[in-house]
Amino acid sequence: KEYLDITLPDCFIPELGEAKQGKVRDIYFAGKNVVMVTNDRVSAFDFILPNLIPFKGQVLCGISEWAFQETKDIVPNALIENVDASVVVQKKMKNLNVEFIVRGYLWGSMAAAYEKGDRTFCGLKVPDGLNRFQKFDEPLFTPTTKAEVGHDENMTYAEVEKLIGRDMAKKAKDVAMKLYARGAELMRKRGLILIDTKYEFGLDEHGVLHVIDEVNTPDSSRMCTVEEWETKYPKIAAEMKTGKHRDVSALMKAKPELKLKEFSKQYVRDALLEMGFDPAKDNKAPKLSDEQVVECAYRYIHIYEMVTGKQFQFPPKMSPSKRIILNLQRAGMLVGGFVIIAAGSDSDMPHLETLKKELAKFKIPSQIRICSAHKQPGRLEQLIQAYNKSVEPIMLVGCAGGTDALSGTASYSATFPVVSCPPDGMNSTCLTNPPGSSNAFIVKPANVGKFAAQFFASHCPKVAAELEANIQEKIRKLEQA
Repeated sequence: KEYLDITLPDCFIPELGEAKQGKVRDIYFAGKNVVMVTNDRVSAFDFILPNLIPFKGQVLCGISEWAFQETKDIVPNALIENVDASVVVQKKMKNLNVEFIVRGYLWGSMAAAYEKGDRTFCGLKVPDGLNRFQKFDEPLFTPTTKAEVGHDENMTYAEVEKLIGRDMAKKAKDVAMKLYARGAELMRKRGLILIDTKYEFGLDEHGVLHVIDEVNTPDSSRMCTVEEWETKYPKIAAEMKTGKHRDVSALMKAKPELKLKEFSKQYVRDALLEMGFDPAKDNKAPKLSDEQVVECAYRYIHIYEMVTGKQFQFPPKMSPSKRIILNLQRAGMLVGGFVIIAAGSDSDMPHLETLKKELAKFKIPSQIRICSAHKQPGRLEQLIQAYNKSVEPIMLVGCAGGTDALSGTASYSATFPVVSCPPDGMNSTCLTNPPGSSNAFIVKPANVGKFAAQFFASHCPKVAAELEANIQEKIRKLEQA
């Protein structure tokens, strides 16, 4: 319970560029690689829960790293390195935009549909007389679309061929089946059953297929222990032969002790259903109790240790976002401070470019954003609220000529410093913004650069080194004079 508040929600790092937000990841495509920050959010029934699960992101990254290593002889993977327990760097790929799902057992949503009478899944015919939790004679390939939000939709193999081409569809399907077989084999040795799982694939610049994202994690797979299945499923099969129960779901209500305990998000799904949540009718998922969150975290840790054979390393008791910034800095991927140069019009671009050059002298990354406080007040407010979520220190330099409403408006809502540096020089309106506006005022772009360096120096070693060199150079010139 002591880690309940040491979790990672969204992780916005402006220096890495625009983030593409998935269900449980913030993905940055700036530069030649992809930086994937796996947060501690959890989704169920395609709803994001209000709770955060401690260590979840760390577990997913750790299992994927292990699985990539164990399957690289089957297919190359996109992994470059794990720079933090929750941060993975992967090669940029062209995503095939299909979720390649392989099922070894009648389970989950497929089992629910089967009990309602469905016998065709993704174009495949499934025989009568099967039970929920029963093992298929051969694993089934049941692909779906890949939805960034909302529900994934089932696809037939013909639809996959139409989307990515016949040859690529065959190759990706074959690789998915081999990855599942390898995962099932490895987990069996650890006393686990890989019930079903999904894979995502991408193509590199040469058109070579790679497995991307995650492999055989509790979020992309269902798992249970061999002992659990071998102890309970024979009893379930025997009960179903008596003809007393309509289906296994009815049996579970009569004899809940026969329900199989999974290492997956199924625990979360079951907890929500027990709380009365109806995914077909409700607009949002309810909040789990602290006890349920602790149980969920325990299951993630336990499955990590079972799958990888390694002892879980608890992270230091510090903010995960601060830890991530420090580790990205150590890896040379981040300065750790960022400046937004905001202007009401691109007619002031020479002034904005001068500011950018002055900041660069101190190794401070920056971005120019055009947004008028007069013409686009709503958009400016949206930008400020977005930057308020930054996990790295930031600063905004407002560059509005005439009446400076931009700096005043921005500083009123911002949780970070705002500095006015108008293109028309000594603009007195920068000094007369209304109460609640707290912008500073610096006339010369070179002085803005040094001010920003002084602000970021305690957080950014690279900036601190440049600032110290700048100060020493000034001292040397004064002494010479």
